[in-house]
Amino acid sequence: MKILLAYLKNYKGIVALALLLAAINQCFSMLDPYIYGKILNKFGVGHQTYKGDTARFIQDIIPYLLGVISVAMVSRIAKNFQDYYTSVIIQRTGAQLYQDGIKRSLDLPFQEFEDQRSGETLGKLQKVRTDCEKFITSFISVIFQTLVGFTFVLIFALQANWMIAPVFFVTAPILAFISNLLSKKIKTISKQIVGETTALAGSTTESLRNVELVKSLGLTTSEIGRLNTITGKILVLELKKVRFIRSLSFVQGTVVNFLRTTLVFVLYYLVFKDSINVGQLLTLTFYSFFIFNPLQELGNIVASYREVQASLSNFEKLMNTPVEVKPANPDKLGAIETLEFNNVSFKHRTANTSAVENISFTINKGETIAFVGPSGSGKTTLVKLLVGLYHPINGTILYNDKKASNINLDELRMQLGFVSQDTQLFSGTIKENLLFVKPTATDEECMTALHKAACDNLLRRADKGLDTVIGEGGIKISGGEKQRLSIARALLRNPKLLIFDEATSALDSLTEVEITETIRDISGKKEQITVMIAHRLSTIMNADKIYVLERGKIIEEGQHNDLLEIKGLYYAMWRQQVGERKKEAVATVKIP
Repeated sequence: MKILLAYLKNYKGIVALALLLAAINQCFSMLDPYIYGKILNKFGVGHQTYKGDTARFIQDIIPYLLGVISVAMVSRIAKNFQDYYTSVIIQRTGAQLYQDGIKRSLDLPFQEFEDQRSGETLGKLQKVRTDCEKFITSFISVIFQTLVGFTFVLIFALQANWMIAPVFFVTAPILAFISNLLSKKIKTISKQIVGETTALAGSTTESLRNVELVKSLGLTTSEIGRLNTITGKILVLELKKVRFIRSLSFVQGTVVNFLRTTLVFVLYYLVFKDSINVGQLLTLTFYSFFIFNPLQELGNIVASYREVQASLSNFEKLMNTPVEVKPANPDKLGAIETLEFNNVSFKHRTANTSAVENISFTINKGETIAFVGPSGSGKTTLVKLLVGLYHPINGTILYNDKKASNINLDELRMQLGFVSQDTQLFSGTIKENLLFVKPTATDEECMTALHKAACDNLLRRADKGLDTVIGEGGIKISGGEKQRLSIARALLRNPKLLIFDEATSALDSLTEVEITETIRDISGKKEQITVMIAHRLSTIMNADKIYVLERGKIIEEGQHNDLLEIKGLYYAMWRQQVGERKKEAVATVKIP
């Protein structure tokens, strides 16, 4: 709970005001029975003193009635402002928790995201926000007001007769002991529920993100069954928690009822002994409802407390996860002109062997290099090392002769143009997807980037031009058009380091030729460093240098013709792809 208190300290002024209003609300609410007690004594039990003098009776009772109306009005006004400021606290604290959680998540090393489902972090943040909001409301509106009321009643009871106070004093310790005994189990179950709910959020996000695959393969029923299994586990745990809460509430209700009955006996005994008057009896009877009714709901409040403990535990774990390391005093990078890998090696956390090992190369501004190799040879790992998503276990990466570990990676990444193998588009228009990487770009710059990326067919179909909505993930456009739009987005930034990770893998042969020509034109201007990862060797034929990877190591390097003469792995891959292209051409010709 310390972490929640730390957030509430940011709004301590508003919290103090909300608590003050809650105290005013409760105190003025409790003045109401006090006044009614006075009315009963003077105008009920003592009505004979007026002996039919109606005018004097009305004249004397009106100030008391006005007092009842006044305290009720003050109580309601305080209650309204209390609810408003409580909502302010809830919304601001919840928003701050969520914002800090998102910021922390985005600052985590990339490998943290590879080890969990994408929806799990979102599920944790939503759960902690909801649980904190519920607990803050319960604390101010129930717990704090009950404490104020308890203090008010004790003072009044001590003034009326000291024998009444012990009944109230005994109540709190007994209920606290019972609640603590049963709530420990509730905390354990709440932790399990948070874990299962987080897993459900992750699974649901995956299913919705891959809805095309799910529906295309007829897996809707099995996916529903899989998600229902998790939902079933949550249901079992929720019902188990409810049983404990109901058990707690039953025990508390029984104890409260016994204590209330004891209080009634004490009160009537004191009336019998003439130790208190009838008005005080009425007042204290009303006060018992102010105290005992909230105590009967203590089970739900304890459950809320345990839930927020479990959620905050997950949130604290997230906030304590080490973030991506950034140098305290980074070297100024400037425009990227040279890039060097010096005996770089990297191994994934769960892997037994290195993904890449002893990789070394140097590239200068205006040059183009390419990496090729079979699947699993380490090409994509190299890209992630280039952009700083992975950090070398051994060796160094240098930009402008400065170690990557000594520079601000954000300064580096602002100079990157990145086209990934898996196209990542956002819901919205064509223009919004382009402006994602360069918010200040003009429509003319956007159109130029689209033409360079061979998006002319897409633009012809776009009825609203740049303002055409393509939908989340680009589901309203073809796979090739998604890739072309991704390339246009990279070109819009005028990057100093342009990376193509299987950029033409989703394109047909004709479009591949167009994109390849575009890439050649871009690299031919010698304005940036170009790094290409390719499966189709035809896209990298004109690279200044080609590196052939196998099992994470460079086994061949040179230009296209040089590598063909070696007749190694590159030569074998080339012959295979040339053969496949000839077969495709023959098949195309034979089609009637």
